[in-house]
Amino acid sequence: MKVKMTSPTSSDIRAAVLQLSVTTDKSANIAIAVKRIQQAKSNGCTLAVLPECFTTPYDNTLFRKYAEIIPDGETCKALSQAAKSNKMYVVGGSIPELCDDKVYNTCTVWDPNGNLIAKHRKVHLFDVNIPGSTCFKESNGMSPGNTLNTFQIGKLKVGLGICHDMRFSEMAALYQKQGCDLLIYPGAFCTELGPPHWSLLLRFRALENQTFVIAASPARDTKSNYVAWGHSMVVDPWGKVVEEANEKDMDLYVDLDFTIRENIKRQIPTGNQRRTDIYDTIDVKNKK
Repeated sequence: MKVKMTSPTSSDIRAAVLQLSVTTDKSANIAIAVKRIQQAKSNGCTLAVLPECFTTPYDNTLFRKYAEIIPDGETCKALSQAAKSNKMYVVGGSIPELCDDKVYNTCTVWDPNGNLIAKHRKVHLFDVNIPGSTCFKESNGMSPGNTLNTFQIGKLKVGLGICHDMRFSEMAALYQKQGCDLLIYPGAFCTELGPPHWSLLLRFRALENQTFVIAASPARDTKSNYVAWGHSMVVDPWGKVVEEANEKDMDLYVDLDFTIRENIKRQIPTGNQRRTDIYDTIDVKNKK
């Protein structure tokens, strides 16, 4: 495991983006995640972000087998304790959640007291068929969520998405309307779609919404049936890549200075310039 760290700056949050290797041993995957959260704490981090499906290989045939009930399952108990013992916010990547005999791709968020403060079920399932490249139908093993979800870190508001969710600008725009300062996407892009789309999409979501964006991927395992791209990333509200991992098992420790966001919002006030008399993005569940 390698670590890449930005030099210390005036920071509202020091975030750890944990790019973990994922094996077929669920308990071992959880134990490694807990260890890396502890290491992040020892390096001054107050927020840790885990990858999508960090307890299980990304495989439709395994999702139900590895699924657990939230918040009573093995993974949730471990993450709750890790958050509490290290006094950190922990964004638990995603795990297969079992609820009413359905399986969801679900992200849990834990506060420094070990409380579950947010849960996001992946809204947009990864169903793609690109001849000669990628064919995967996540809906064969998962059901979609149907809500947008945020949480607070002090005065900062964070919006949640999972992987394929990042392709949908309307979802990010609604988070921007809700005042989110940071968007977090645990994600496992494949090696075919990672090179052309991963960085581009993350930079778009940051730039157009003037927010920080964190994306946490599993490390690449070329022996897996589904090979993740890696390249976990932090992007600032200017669309600049602050830090990027390679494909290997490694962590990023990054200082996030949110005065950058406030300065950009003053300099390019797109939030006040939207022509809602001509167009708008609406949360149909909340009618706003």
